[in-house]
Order: sequence, then C-alpha cells, then structure tokens
Amino acid sequence: MVNKLYSDASAALEGLLFDGMHLCAGGFGLCGIPERLIDAIRASGVKNLTIASNNAGIDGEGLGKL
Repeated sequence: MVNKLYSDASAALEGLLFDGMHLCAGGFGLCGIPERLIDAIRASGVKNLTIASNNAGIDGEGLGKL
C-alpha cells in the first residue's frame, strides 16, 4: 500500500516542480481551487510555467498569484 498523505502542500510537491513545466488546475475562478498548492508553487520559486485552467481568478488571488 502506498501512503499519499503529506504534512503540507510543499511536502506533496517536493521533487516535482521545475522551471518551464506545464500544470493543469481545477476549480472555477476562486471556488474549488487548490489554494495551498498554488501557494506552495509560488513559494517554490519555479518560473516560466504554463497553466491550463478554465479561469485564472484575479490579480493576487487564486492562479493570479502565479
């Protein structure tokens, strides 16, 4: 059995993020978005991301943070 529980979003993303990667994000606008993952991605410092989403939210909130 594989344990896929992590202490936080940064731990879940450890070793997975790199500059120039492509991501797909769920949610709609600011509803149902992976807020903690977005914050962890931003904190990681990765650059030049391509993100597929049906709505990027607003400046400074949701995917707009990236």
